[in-house]
Amino acid sequence: MGKGRLEAFSDGVIAVIITIMVLELKTPHEPTLQALLANTPVFLSYVLSFVYVGIYWNNHHHMLHAVQRINGRVMWANLFFLFWLSLFPFVTSWLNEAHPFPASVPTALYGGVLLMAAVSWIPLSHSLICCNGGYDGALGRALGGRWGDWKAKLSLAIYFLAIPLAFAAPILSCLLYALVAVLWFIPDRRIERQLKPQA
Repeated sequence: MGKGRLEAFSDGVIAVIITIMVLELKTPHEPTLQALLANTPVFLSYVLSFVYVGIYWNNHHHMLHAVQRINGRVMWANLFFLFWLSLFPFVTSWLNEAHPFPASVPTALYGGVLLMAAVSWIPLSHSLICCNGGYDGALGRALGGRWGDWKAKLSLAIYFLAIPLAFAAPILSCLLYALVAVLWFIPDRRIERQLKPQA
């Protein structure tokens, strides 16, 4: 099967996710700088979620660019990934509305959704590799291993640390979630290097 419809559907879902998140940003009731600054935590959580969605969209684009075919397994793995991504607006909104900010349970749930989005990336990338020449294909050579690289493993470890930490120090959990986003801000250059024409 061709990959065009999968790419178009995924792009559409991700666009809707971002739209829902931005609609959750409420304008201040007072026309003052103080009223605007009071919304700073809400804006920062939106920025963090937007960055996460952007990182996944960017890497999803790179990964699909490296393959030619998909199959039913890829389609279900992609839906599993999009399911967890689609929960970003809900957990971001709850994180914003719970007081005091950030509250423990919403912070932990936010981390849980981040964790599951990262976990869902594993079967998606593996199924794409298997459908396109295995680890001898372009994507397989670029990624080089079933369980990801050091950044993937470190990200999972940080999530496993940050989620329970949310019940003692939720602000530290939020900082750890931001740290993972910083790790992944630059797209995976291994795919670009693999697809670059050889001189």
